[in-house]
Amino acid sequence: MPTNLAEKKKMAPPPATSSLASSVRYKRVLLKISGEALMGAREYGLDPETVNRVAEEIRDVVAMGVEVSVVIGGGNIFRGVSGAAAGMDRAAADYMGMLATVINALAMQNALEKAGVPTRVLSAIPMSAICEPYIRRRAMRHMEKGRVVVFAAGTGNPFFTTDSAAALRASEMQCNALLKATKVDGVYSADPNKVKDAKRYDKLTYLDVLSQDLQVMDTSAISLARQSKIPILVFSIFTHGAFAEVIQGKGKFTIISD
Repeated sequence: MPTNLAEKKKMAPPPATSSLASSVRYKRVLLKISGEALMGAREYGLDPETVNRVAEEIRDVVAMGVEVSVVIGGGNIFRGVSGAAAGMDRAAADYMGMLATVINALAMQNALEKAGVPTRVLSAIPMSAICEPYIRRRAMRHMEKGRVVVFAAGTGNPFFTTDSAAALRASEMQCNALLKATKVDGVYSADPNKVKDAKRYDKLTYLDVLSQDLQVMDTSAISLARQSKIPILVFSIFTHGAFAEVIQGKGKFTIISD
């Protein structure tokens, strides 16, 4: 915690300029990042350089006057589905995966605060020694004060993915958009890294995603976003400045809506 006035000022969110604030299309957003995106070139765990770069992307968006919340997966450390496939009890494996998301959330909080962005981690599973418990009104208040809120431990329940957690928190926070950060610059008909002639989509409906089984997010997440009328924007987290561009309706991305 900041111990003096100078440190408190350093942690204050950067003021938004009028030109940047007027250019944003979405005032309050939720960013969904996979755990694998934080591995960088590693095969496991966290790459500090990648985590810091993503934190800087978030900082730039906060500087535009956007209220930002984040959900990070845990697949870089432990994936519940994989554990269950290896013979573990599915519920136990999913709880282990939730703990992995807390590790990632704390890493992101550290990187964001080093970048001068006040950040709070709220966990669906109470862990009072290291983060705050998830309380909806508290989370909204943090965002209103310009703090980035990182939601950890998924929904707090097994059998639900962090995609579902992202759609749930975006709905609860009354977000204007859910941004899915991936390795590619939008939604394709197939993996573009494996299929050269894979078709890229600029726009899709929720029903298109479900009927074509495009696997952008799991069906529960897509259905909840549709019910809450929250557009999903899919973009590449590996393109420098892409997060800020998408917020302004620029750059390459796929938008999923009605």
